[in-house]
Amino acid sequence: MVWNSAGDFFAMGGYGLYVWGSYGVTAAWMLLEPVLAARRHRAALVAIGELDEQG
Repeated sequence: MVWNSAGDFFAMGGYGLYVWGSYGVTAAWMLLEPVLAARRHRAALVAIGELDEQG
């Protein structure tokens, strides 16, 4: 595929919203997942008594 301008590149032949939206959702999830995993890990440690709730 040949793009003649940056606008053509970002439009992606009419599929730009889907393509860039997919990249955005994936990037957001990749940033959020380590935070959520750390919270789940901490909650599991609290649940089994290896860590008090104060840290």
